[in-house]
Amino acid sequence: MSLSSALDPVRRALSGALLLPGDDDFETARQPWNLAVAQHPAAVASPADVADLRVLVQAARDSGATLAVQPSGHGASGDLAGSVLVRMAAFDALDVDLDAGILTVGSGVRWGAVLAALEGTGWAAPSGTSPVVSVAGYTLGGGHSWFSRTAGLGSDNLRAAWVLRADGAHGRVDDDSDPELMWALRGAGGIVGIVTALEIDLVRAPAVWGAGLTFDVADAVAVIRAVRDLAADAPPTLNVFANSMRMPDAPQLPEEIRGRSFLTVQALSADGAAEELIDRVRRAGSVRREVSGPTSPAVLAAASPEPTEPTPGRGRSMALTALDDSAIAALMDFRERPEQWPIIGIDIRMLGGALDAPRRSGFASLEFVGWLLHALAPVIPGAPSEPGDASLDVFRDLLAPSEAARTVTTFLGPGQTLDRCGTEAEISRLRAVRDEVDPDAVLHEGRLPR
Repeated sequence: MSLSSALDPVRRALSGALLLPGDDDFETARQPWNLAVAQHPAAVASPADVADLRVLVQAARDSGATLAVQPSGHGASGDLAGSVLVRMAAFDALDVDLDAGILTVGSGVRWGAVLAALEGTGWAAPSGTSPVVSVAGYTLGGGHSWFSRTAGLGSDNLRAAWVLRADGAHGRVDDDSDPELMWALRGAGGIVGIVTALEIDLVRAPAVWGAGLTFDVADAVAVIRAVRDLAADAPPTLNVFANSMRMPDAPQLPEEIRGRSFLTVQALSADGAAEELIDRVRRAGSVRREVSGPTSPAVLAAASPEPTEPTPGRGRSMALTALDDSAIAALMDFRERPEQWPIIGIDIRMLGGALDAPRRSGFASLEFVGWLLHALAPVIPGAPSEPGDASLDVFRDLLAPSEAARTVTTFLGPGQTLDRCGTEAEISRLRAVRDEVDPDAVLHEGRLPR
């Protein structure tokens, strides 16, 4: 009997939906957020409640399938042959305790809904830069945000989780009741249980202030050096990103950016204006455009350049121990070489602050990692992929001498595994937790090294 035939009777047992190949909407339902990643599950399930999840767990055990939970489609890493892809949209509860500064949220909720609920409260969420990413996928994968220097990784702020185990037991888990499971949930993704809800610390942010400075490409080396030097003195309340953009000479782009290169530095302070510190960056070059003043996480999210609909994408992330003068000069020289045109943007994020002193034990860590970089080479339908792939390889090789020993799961690319995020001993520890809670391997192994 085929796997599809074995799963077909499950439809009648579910309050939610189960789509099989050939069904209407199956092709759309199986797609990840990054449409350049191919994943071909045996079925796509949309459970309505925990009872449905229990049905799916038993069906997977009976049929030999595995369950791969992917709330919003972000973070897909490759093929899911023999797996049931589980979407969690029905788990949409959202509760904010402003007195305690705690968010309780279902695993189908996306950050945009949380940011809207927090607007004007004096609290911020340890959310990512995109409002369409799910809270669960981001948090369970580590998650770096605008507030990470202030509050640590998203996973550092995970207080507790409601988890359905492979044996069907469902309940709240925290560091007192199961510290090993919580350690694994903080950064390794959903490979040790199906998370139905999360309890997360909010970030006190009574006076959020932001600044955006745009410089000509000729000033890029000096400005990035100024950002690098600022890291030594910046308080944990100040978070800084720099972005090097090289726009194609495409007729659909506005004239002011078409075919041009520029560098933008963005700063976010959780406790009011940081003009004196940002002025050190401002003086490093000629500011072409500046915006500064009070802002909010919701405003930042609304202005995010990240796609709001599934789209093909391609990029490469690097975590660096340091960003010295030679690396900065080489990176900016690389940016302007004609043959490196496929890379449109390189994002540079300042780390440190609270990231160097995690409040809770977890697999994910950027402790004593200096910088997080991401290069973007868009996928253009019909265009050959080789130039973009070659440029991303050069980007990787250029920065390899300064690469840190670890990064976080949310910055892994397709096909990359958790051995890039933890030591051999930590991977062994993950396997031990998984063997304890899921001895029959009902849950998909995710990014565990095979």
